[in-house]
Amino acid sequence: MTAPADPFHDLLEELRQRAEALKFDAFGIASTDGLGSAGARLLEFIELKRYGNMEWMVKTVKRRSDPRQLMPSARSVIMVGMSYAPDQDPLEALGRRLNGAISVYAKSRDYHEVLKGRLKELAGLLARRANADVKVFVDTAPLMEKPLAAIAGLGWQGKHTNLVSRQHGSWLFLGAILTDAPLPVNSPEEDHCGSCRNCLDICPTDAFPAPYQLDARRCIAYLTVEHKGHIPLEFRKPIGNRVFGCDDCLAVCPWNKFAGLAREAKLAARVETDNPPLVELLALDDAAFRARFAGTPVKRTGRERFLRNCLIAAGNSGDGSLVPAVSRLLDDPQPLIRSMAVWALRELATGSEYTEMLNRYCLSETDATTIAEWRRKDQ
Repeated sequence: MTAPADPFHDLLEELRQRAEALKFDAFGIASTDGLGSAGARLLEFIELKRYGNMEWMVKTVKRRSDPRQLMPSARSVIMVGMSYAPDQDPLEALGRRLNGAISVYAKSRDYHEVLKGRLKELAGLLARRANADVKVFVDTAPLMEKPLAAIAGLGWQGKHTNLVSRQHGSWLFLGAILTDAPLPVNSPEEDHCGSCRNCLDICPTDAFPAPYQLDARRCIAYLTVEHKGHIPLEFRKPIGNRVFGCDDCLAVCPWNKFAGLAREAKLAARVETDNPPLVELLALDDAAFRARFAGTPVKRTGRERFLRNCLIAAGNSGDGSLVPAVSRLLDDPQPLIRSMAVWALRELATGSEYTEMLNRYCLSETDATTIAEWRRKDQ
C-alpha cells in the first residue's frame, strides 16, 4: 500500500524557496508541544537571580516556557535565521584602546526592522496557501527563540548558551512564525561542542558558572546594554574598550570558520558605528547621539548608559589625550555621566590635573552621585 503523500510538501518547498529569496539563511520547523529542558533551565536562571535588573524576565517566565501562551491555537513554529557574520575578527577591535568596540550585531541597521518585514511576508504566504492563522516574532516577545531554533534543526545551544550552526557559526539572527497549521517538524540538531571550552575560557568576567549556564549579572553584553545605573567596580577594568555589547564568546567559536559573510547588505557595519574613536563618542550630546545611532540597536540604550560605557573605556585606555574630552563631561546634566567622568579622570589624570579637577568640580555635596563615586574609589 502506498503511503499518503505529504499534504504540506509543495507548500514547504515554496516557503523554503521564498525564505531563501528573502535572504534567510536557515529554515526549520518545530512543534509547540514542548521545549524540553529549556523551560527547566529558565526556571533555574530565575531562581538563582541571574537575570540582573531584567525584571521583565520574571514577569514573563510562564509565557516563555510555552509558545502557546502567545498563541493558544499554535501547533507549529517556523524558525528562520539570517546570518550577520562579520568581515573581520571582532576581537581585533579590543586592541584599539582609543576606539570604542561595538558588538557586531549593533553596527548595522536594527535587525528587528530588517527581519520583521520579511518574516511577515513569509508568514503571509503561509496564511494564504494553508488558510492558517499566523503570528510573527523577532526577539521582542516572551518566546524562547534559541531553544526553538535548536528543536527546529537550525543549530544547537552552545556552552555560551547562544545558538551555534554548523553552516553559520554563532552569527544568526532568529525569527519565528507561530501557526495553527500542523506542519511536519524537523529533527533537532545534535550538540557539536565536544570538549571545546573556548567560549567559557575567554570571558573576561567569568560570566559562565558552568557550561551551558550564564550569569547575566557578570556578562559584559548585559552590563553595557541592559544594566541601569553604575557598573560595579570589579567589572570596569575587564570591560576594556567595549562600549556596547561583547562578542568574545561568539567570536572564538571554531564553527565560525564555516560561516560565510552576511548576504544582507543592510546588516553590514556603518561607518559611524564601526568601532569609532572614543573622542568622537565622548563629544555626543543627546541630539548628536540620536542622529549618529538612528536606526541601530545602540539608540535604544540611550545616551546616558552609552556615555557611561564610553567613559569606562576612556578610563581603561591609559591615554591622557582623552582627559579634555572626559573633563568636559564633569558638567553633564546626567549624574551617572558626571560620576563616570570622575572615575575615568581618576584613571587618566596626573596628580596635579586630578587635584585641579577635584577642586573645580567635586566639592559640592549636592552632587551626591559624584561624591559617592569618589569615596568608593578612595576606600
